[in-house]
Amino acid sequence: MDAVEVAGCFRDKTILVTGSTGFLGKLLVEKILRVQPDVKKLYLLVRAPDAASAEQRILSQVLGKDLFNTLREKHGLAGFQKLIKEKIVPLAGDVGTRDFGLDSSRLEDLCEEIDIIIHGAATTSFYERYDVSLATNALGAQYGCEFAKKCPNLKMLLHVSTAFVAGTQEGLLLEKALKMGQALRPGYHLDIEAELQLVEKVKTEFMAAKSGGSDQSEKTIMKELGLKRACHFGWPNVYTFTKAMGEMLLEQQRGDLPVVIIRPTMVTSTYQDPFPGWIEGARTIDALIVAYDEQAFPCFVGDLKDTMDAVPADMVVNATLVAGVVHWNEKGQVIYHVSSALRNPLTGQVFEDACWDYFSVHPRVLENGKALQNRRPYLFKKFSYFRAYLTLMYKLPLEMLHAVSLLFCGLFSQYYQKHNRRYKFLMLLVKLYAPYAFFKGWFDDTNLTRMRKEVKMNGNDGSLFNFDVKSMDWHQYLLNVHVPAVLKYGRKKKGSV
Repeated sequence: MDAVEVAGCFRDKTILVTGSTGFLGKLLVEKILRVQPDVKKLYLLVRAPDAASAEQRILSQVLGKDLFNTLREKHGLAGFQKLIKEKIVPLAGDVGTRDFGLDSSRLEDLCEEIDIIIHGAATTSFYERYDVSLATNALGAQYGCEFAKKCPNLKMLLHVSTAFVAGTQEGLLLEKALKMGQALRPGYHLDIEAELQLVEKVKTEFMAAKSGGSDQSEKTIMKELGLKRACHFGWPNVYTFTKAMGEMLLEQQRGDLPVVIIRPTMVTSTYQDPFPGWIEGARTIDALIVAYDEQAFPCFVGDLKDTMDAVPADMVVNATLVAGVVHWNEKGQVIYHVSSALRNPLTGQVFEDACWDYFSVHPRVLENGKALQNRRPYLFKKFSYFRAYLTLMYKLPLEMLHAVSLLFCGLFSQYYQKHNRRYKFLMLLVKLYAPYAFFKGWFDDTNLTRMRKEVKMNGNDGSLFNFDVKSMDWHQYLLNVHVPAVLKYGRKKKGSV
């Protein structure tokens, strides 16, 4: 099987995509349209109250992005618009409800049409509301599976997950299914139904407390609950916790559906396709780049000797589509880790050197016209040391300022509140990302390696479906592609976790 055969498999096929407004979702839609313009239909399910709103979301949040410039140039503006009108069908719905919230009168006909479901909808924030994460990441997987069973002509359910459903386990992490209820914390059992009931209980208690004058917000309570429950069962954040639940529910209910689960590691900007360096928002490993750019943090956490398992987004998309074709209409489930650490490891030293080299060549200039001096941040090898340093150098002076401010009738209160918020945000950021800075696991990629050999994807730059991370030079990619991409696109969403 070669690239032509892979692309040919999508000819005259009807595909339902969830999560098309997300980072990987946009790339999947663009890739399918570009390599196979003869695809029959692409139904794009988005959260919206009606069809008109769904169409507007697709036009503004997906098709309007410069990611689709290659397609526009290929077909011309008129040809591009004709292609979109013929192939793209926006659907107003919600992955967190049964039947995706679609109207029952439309549901039966839609299910008859669908050949492939690509379920990529997810909330990826490490600090999301627990109720939102459960609905989208956990129940969304269950409802996606139930929906797939209603499609009599379905040939493939592609479920996009994350390799970090493994949490922070050490050693070789296999491409195997998660068992229902098995928590990462020894001796603990995860009851998903009990977690759903807990959310409703906490919400009810909040409403009672609110009527009593409580000033806590439901949003904050739900975010804290998600992080607390994730840590309780052994996961570092609510994102990976609820994605693990989603896999458990899918494994329990899939029956004999043809299912492929794609588990990428940390996803970075595109390597080459449709063009190098497309990204949306700062991803997991990009906090250091943004901090380096602003010289905002003199220190961070991590060890330059450790490996950072990352993979470019276009390689994740390519592996996803190829896996769907390889297992076309095969009953059963196959899991793929799309990772780099075993074949082409990226060390913290290479990453930091690339940042240093980039900012040495492209020095930042202050408003007064002076160049900002390039400094390497100091990395603490233990989170406890980092926290102690910040407490001594920042928190204590802030509290002293607070005390002085109180003596002088709040003279420095605004300054204190501003910098105290920054301090709390930094501590939360580091708390959420520290597990990945000290990650000691290695993702087994046996299935991915076997697939690459079977389909003869040789990793050359000309390959239409390249997912061979060994074809990359990490330093060159970071220096010339990823760092500038983060500074161009990623900073637009700076501050989100």
